Amino acid sequence: MARGRATLKDVAERVGVHLSTVSRVLNAKPGYVVSEEVAEKIRTAARELGYKTNPFAYSLRVNRSFTIGVLIPDLTNPVFPPIIRGIERTLAKKGYIAILADSDNDPAEEERILERLKARQTDGLILATAHRADELVADCLEEGYRVVLINRSVEAAGVSSITNDDHFGIAQAVRHLASLGHRQIAHVAGPQAISTGYQRYLAFREAMQAEGLAVDDNLIAFCDAFAEKEGRRAMAQILARSRPLSAVVAANDLLALGCYDAIEAAGRRCPEEISVTGYNDMPFADKFKPPLTTVHIPLFEMGIEAAEAMLALLDTENPEPRQVRLRPELVVRGSTARAPAGI
Repeated sequence: MARGRATLKDVAERVGVHLSTVSRVLNAKPGYVVSEEVAEKIRTAARELGYKTNPFAYSLRVNRSFTIGVLIPDLTNPVFPPIIRGIERTLAKKGYIAILADSDNDPAEEERILERLKARQTDGLILATAHRADELVADCLEEGYRVVLINRSVEAAGVSSITNDDHFGIAQAVRHLASLGHRQIAHVAGPQAISTGYQRYLAFREAMQAEGLAVDDNLIAFCDAFAEKEGRRAMAQILARSRPLSAVVAANDLLALGCYDAIEAAGRRCPEEISVTGYNDMPFADKFKPPLTTVHIPLFEMGIEAAEAMLALLDTENPEPRQVRLRPELVVRGSTARAPAGI
């Protein structure tokens, strides 16, 4: 006759400890100290007996699904895979899995996805899609969902967010260009409804003033999305205005790549005639032609911080929102050079 499935009780009897001790070790329950010696005996006994946890039964007992919804705006954007990897690895250590969804920058699709994630009884939501004024985020919080924003922030208070210091990062880019003699500097700005686009635009104006440089509004163009085609359109718009310029600060790396396209299409050269800086230091930015000077943000670490913030919210009855702002750094590569004479 086939032997029945091993139980927690079988493991407890083999080791000679209480059933609850075995449960806490094998289910990685927090707040209960078990010596590593005892914990290792329990894990060894579980392996020898062929014990396997039943995640569904355990989730019913503790009233948790151990799933976290992660919503991003564009899966094709190379910025997001390192972030997602940081989230998944951190959640996995505590027995959680991430359910990943892509809104494709469509607000209506974002709303539909959020409703489906809620219907799946996810324990929390990590969102990289939030707008500065976002009713969907407000609705989630009002319904009692644990929410963490990543690479985004909202104007309303009381929301956990993991961002980077956009003002510091853009200031580094502008200072670098100024040190190379650039005075006529353009800005290809991101969407202003999104915190990263808006804050980097404000940071550009402030950094130019701090360097004693005039801000020419004819050298600023706004994009509707953080996409290469939008960067190309915006940069072409600036070049068509026929204003003298020797450098452009793009609000992210995909926009910078679009700037490359527009500069080449206009018969100009980067960096000999126009220097370009990006933001994010996405994977393969060093493989661009020329390699992109950009502001590096720790994408993997942002994912870790977002997951840790979510776990802290889940483990606290009345959690306080956590705001984490990481410090970026400029990475100088081949897309910037000294300003041409006479500009």
